Amino acid sequence: MKKDLPPPPEISDDFTLEDIRKIRDYHYELFKTMTWEEQKQYYHEGYLRAMKEMAELKASGKTFPPPKRIEV
Repeated sequence: MKKDLPPPPEISDDFTLEDIRKIRDYHYELFKTMTWEEQKQYYHEGYLRAMKEMAELKASGKTFPPPKRIEV
């Protein structure tokens, strides 16, 4: 599956609706030419990376900072 991938979108610090649209457009461009097997492989590789990062984080004793509270 190692073909030329589109560059990931730049996401703002505020994470706006425009950012969601950028992500959706990015995924559309990414997947429009992939076969079902390539899509499964893409998600499986992401899953493996996430599990590895979580295991390393747990082993190091570090934690994520709490999320920013959004007042509405």
